[in-house]
Amino acid sequence: MIFRPYLLTALAASTTLMACGGSDEQPLPLPQLTAAQAATLSSCTALSGFSFAGTTVTAASTVASGTLNNAGQPVGEHCLVVGRMNDRVSTVDGQTYAIGFQMRLPRDWNGRFLHQGNGGTDGTVAVADGGGSLGSGGLLRNGLQMGFAVLSSDAGHSGAQNPLFGIDPQARLDYGYQAVRSLTPMAKALILAAYNKGPDRSYFAGSSNGGRHAMVAAARLPADYDGFLANSPGFNLPKAAVAQLWGAQQWNKVVTSTGTAPLYDLESAFTQTERRLVANAILGKCDALDGVADGLVQDADACRTAFDLARDVPTCSAARDGTTCLSAAQKTVVADVFAGAKNSAGTALYARWAYDPGLSATGWADWKFRNSVRGGRDPVAVAHIFSVPPVTTALSNTLSYALSFNMDTDAPNIFATNSVHTESAMSLMTPPDPANLDTMRLRGGKMLVIHGSADGVFSVDDTAAWYDALDQRLAGRAADAVRFFRVPGMGHSRGGPATDQYDALTALVDWVERGAAPDRIVAGARGTGNAGGVNADVPSTWSANRTRPLCPYPMVARYKSGDSELAASFACER
Repeated sequence: MIFRPYLLTALAASTTLMACGGSDEQPLPLPQLTAAQAATLSSCTALSGFSFAGTTVTAASTVASGTLNNAGQPVGEHCLVVGRMNDRVSTVDGQTYAIGFQMRLPRDWNGRFLHQGNGGTDGTVAVADGGGSLGSGGLLRNGLQMGFAVLSSDAGHSGAQNPLFGIDPQARLDYGYQAVRSLTPMAKALILAAYNKGPDRSYFAGSSNGGRHAMVAAARLPADYDGFLANSPGFNLPKAAVAQLWGAQQWNKVVTSTGTAPLYDLESAFTQTERRLVANAILGKCDALDGVADGLVQDADACRTAFDLARDVPTCSAARDGTTCLSAAQKTVVADVFAGAKNSAGTALYARWAYDPGLSATGWADWKFRNSVRGGRDPVAVAHIFSVPPVTTALSNTLSYALSFNMDTDAPNIFATNSVHTESAMSLMTPPDPANLDTMRLRGGKMLVIHGSADGVFSVDDTAAWYDALDQRLAGRAADAVRFFRVPGMGHSRGGPATDQYDALTALVDWVERGAAPDRIVAGARGTGNAGGVNADVPSTWSANRTRPLCPYPMVARYKSGDSELAASFACER
């Protein structure tokens, strides 16, 4: 792509005007990037001698076609390179750290590099196939099958160092964004050595924490990648983890059973039967708002006023029966949780949550009731990775830590620094200026963000608020480079009563390299017989092959005519 200086100057001026509240003039079109060109792997074994600063290659071997499979189809022959970067011994905790990675380089390469962001607290080098870790119920053709050269890493620490790597400030920084910064030029150099040419186009994609990585990369490394795919992104991850502890404290007010050690039965506060009662009430008020009663709430914004928990869910007149009603205390707790975490002064600590029938799914309960207390991810993440200073005593009793966490005095520690941890968790984990993607936009980069409406750990409303801020800053032109899609019913990254299988990676490539902006992404239900695996949350009343259009926010899929099981019968409208 040849960039014309006068065009970029005009674009920059146009963006400045839009950032200040808009202009009556139409902005100039953004640059169109050219398509990637294919190449063939020159040698795999020669890559064992690959040299790059701070990098050790421990193995380079050919993987035969069919050794890996995805959705019942063989993954083609490729080269697997395994190594590590930036070996060091911490002066803080004495642990040995390195950024472990693997890269899979297909024999028949499509000219594209895919950096695969992995989820959770990292610590494991996932299979670099550009597939399951991208969310969406698993791609029926993963990135490696499509011909991408794919990189995966552990973000700078091992699984054995989880979660206590948070004691070391550099390990925190690597987890937040610096491992990606180190790996990116190395991966591109490795591709050059493998194919005698660097990648024509580079993409960053991931789900959950990997989606956060994608959003951070778009802000911090906008010149190094052309497209970004963020599925179920936890870009405010420290806030979300604190909110889960706050939620646990609310649920704990109405538990009826403490469970059996080492588990704690927080779910007894709001059982699956009771959640189905609420889900059915939501459907009763909101299902048909999109023109058809099909078990999906497409118009989530209209549902905010159509559904009222106090009015539409029966209140138990006497004892809680667990089936036909909620107690008044339960209603108070449910309403409080969905309204969002707050401190004692009523100041919001995180976003509100959307009422969606997907709350009845087991995956939603896992995040709300299990990961938030004993042995759960959220207490250990807040204590050891996000708080300054780290609270290392929390490992001995995560349940006690979660239920006694003080929203007034402990929650601000995710913003704190000290002489050892000079960058706060919120600084290292989030984009530095989330509503500013000018560098990405002005060079022709594109971003897709996809989020399930029933995500139990990262609020879809938090993502919507981010997009609203971006769109306001760009005077209503955010969709020229960034599009956000909600997935009704979908939980965290996948699952739930939803059409949760979609290929956003191909949609992103088409937008970046061909200028085909995605006006819809067709998603399918993973019913019986699905090649990528069956979603147990799909209702038996749905067609196993149901499809729906995912629509760019704030548009909604509305039924028009024809077979209501098919995406073609719906239009994306406001």
